Amino acid sequence: MLPLSDLKVLEMGQLIAGPFCAKTLADFGAQVIKLEPPEGGDPLRNWRVMRNEVSLWWHIQSRNKQSVAVDLRQPEGQALARQLASQADILIENFSPGTLEKWGMDYESLSRDNPGLILVRISGFGQTGPYRKNPGFGVIGEAMGGLRYLSGEPGRKPVRVGISIGDTLAALHAVVGIFAAVEVRHKTGKGQVVDVALSESVFNVMESLVPEYCQAGMIREPAGSALPGITPSNAYSCRDGLVLIAGNGDGIYRRLMETIGREDLRDDPDLANNAGRAKQADRIDTAIGAYTAERTVKEIIQTLEEARVPVGRIYTAKDIAEDPQYRAREMLIQTTAYDGEPITQPGIVPKLSATPGQISRRAPTIGEHTDEVLLKAGFSEEVLSDLRTRGVIK
Repeated sequence: MLPLSDLKVLEMGQLIAGPFCAKTLADFGAQVIKLEPPEGGDPLRNWRVMRNEVSLWWHIQSRNKQSVAVDLRQPEGQALARQLASQADILIENFSPGTLEKWGMDYESLSRDNPGLILVRISGFGQTGPYRKNPGFGVIGEAMGGLRYLSGEPGRKPVRVGISIGDTLAALHAVVGIFAAVEVRHKTGKGQVVDVALSESVFNVMESLVPEYCQAGMIREPAGSALPGITPSNAYSCRDGLVLIAGNGDGIYRRLMETIGREDLRDDPDLANNAGRAKQADRIDTAIGAYTAERTVKEIIQTLEEARVPVGRIYTAKDIAEDPQYRAREMLIQTTAYDGEPITQPGIVPKLSATPGQISRRAPTIGEHTDEVLLKAGFSEEVLSDLRTRGVIK
């Protein structure tokens, strides 16, 4: 039995944050019903690399879900969504604040019909405050949460991390909120609203950024590949590429210096702890860089692994796909998509020893489960036929 198999989730989100939250629940058995527009479906179906006119991303983001195609712009579609919400444990949405209210789906109304409903609301800045109505995608959350400023090389334009990390962080914070709300519901029988802001989700992982400013008057600056205040932890050039070396633990640092033949740095009392090493980061990085520059990536990794010093290569997608550790951990799973062709997708995280998650259902076509879900929800075939004729459902 999967751990979340008793939870029924209605997903009304689109693109990344809301759907990633629902996917995470679905991986562990939650029954996820996804509502998407009849014409075109979730826009993610058309993002990035396409195969047979469907995004490869879509097959990952929507695995383990059922698709109901409904036009939420029409009053009949909104009434249909309200009916499904009355039977759900969790409703996930990532529309602009106020959208559900326009559809008569404010939490007060929904909870009258379903007191145990947990409403998850993911938006750029949350449901309150002066910015609540401002549009906010992941990149804006990353910028205003403090991450973008720190990303990149000193003195150069801040760069994007490379993925929509703001959306994913918001989704994972939503999952945490869901688990807390479910626990409360077990005790009280009542649901509540889980209000998640993209900007706050990014800010929440920014370590000591704000107290360093408020209490120490310091604004943390971008530092490229280094980890400011923690030394040594950086990327170093080799004869044939780059390696990342994290030798910042006191014992690890000593083993690293001994391995590279710098006993002088190993035994220097000023470098015995991180506080002292952070003051001489350039000196230490120069010594490590001189050692790595004369050797290949493979040589350095083998030598430092034997010395029990954390070291690694910077992986591309090709490296991940060919890596034996990822395969041994079932993090590369091949399934068959609805176009009949194979697709390799990421495995399930985290790993549960007794009740692990699983991919039991491929990503759906638009409206693939409309009739199945709505008939089970109590709609008659005559009603569905009428709604389909009027373009409310597909």
